[in-house]
Amino acid sequence: MANELSLPSQQLVTVFGGSGFVGRHVVRALVKRGYRVRVAVRRPDLAGFLQPLGTVGQIHAVQANLRFPDSVAAAVKGSHAVINLVGILQESGRQNFQSVQARGARAIAEAAAALGVTRLVHVSAIGAAADSRSAYARSKAEGEQAVLAAVPGAVILRPSIVFGPEDDFFNRFAALARMLPVLPLIGGGQTRFQPVFVGDLAEAATRAVEGKLKPGTVYELGGPEVKSFRDLLAYICEVTGRNRPLVTLPFPVARLQARIFEIVDLLTLGLMPSAFRLTRDQVTLLESDNIVSEAAKAEGRSFEGIGIAPTSVEAVVPSYLWRFRKTGQFDTQRAG
Repeated sequence: MANELSLPSQQLVTVFGGSGFVGRHVVRALVKRGYRVRVAVRRPDLAGFLQPLGTVGQIHAVQANLRFPDSVAAAVKGSHAVINLVGILQESGRQNFQSVQARGARAIAEAAAALGVTRLVHVSAIGAAADSRSAYARSKAEGEQAVLAAVPGAVILRPSIVFGPEDDFFNRFAALARMLPVLPLIGGGQTRFQPVFVGDLAEAATRAVEGKLKPGTVYELGGPEVKSFRDLLAYICEVTGRNRPLVTLPFPVARLQARIFEIVDLLTLGLMPSAFRLTRDQVTLLESDNIVSEAAKAEGRSFEGIGIAPTSVEAVVPSYLWRFRKTGQFDTQRAG
């Protein structure tokens, strides 16, 4: 159903992974524009919290499992556009990088192509590369290739690390700062990031649905500032009022520690606290910077190129990290 319709209210957008961290913000951005949204997830019964984001009947959750093509096709059927947000940071059982980020992306793209849906938005990640030493990054690249092969006009969005109230970066290290006497700086903390506000990413995805981004293009999305891993951890300590030494953990030592954590997580059947989970593949990812390339900026394949002024870390992060302060929201910080 790729034909253009007059009003967003007459258009249905299917969002795979719409109940996740990024998903809920994408759904919110779409319903504000007036679109009808079909949220495709493995557990629709756990997606009810999305309903208040829209009007009655505007948001509908359906069951879809990327391992079963029929369920994917059913979720895509009748859609004006499709957004794929499904991704994982760590493998677990059947939920591995290949099945989710490579074959899963292919299943969605092929279903869209078969049903005539040409407006497909696929959220990947900066660092996706077929020759990467990271299995995560390789699977992201494979997913991108599969999407563009099936739907040549698809739009690929590659964000740097994404932050927001439910993120897995600032919240994670703030939790570690509350529990540990020191914070580990893997590789000395020199890895550079360009943190992206989840609301800005959602806005970019929505503009792609509206046809405002160039078809068949890979966009790299980063925030207004490039910050090192050390800078970010120091900022977390500042915001949460935790005076924690930052201790360098060389990559070989971090890789060994990650292996130990992987074993512990396996032996405890996945009951290891999420804040302590670390994999060797994640350590490998930290060996490379995670920032927007000069080519993307020069070619307009960035936030600035699509007319979005990215939001800074300082403008948002303190609004949700207050809960990690010793006295929570009642904690006052002295100036000067």
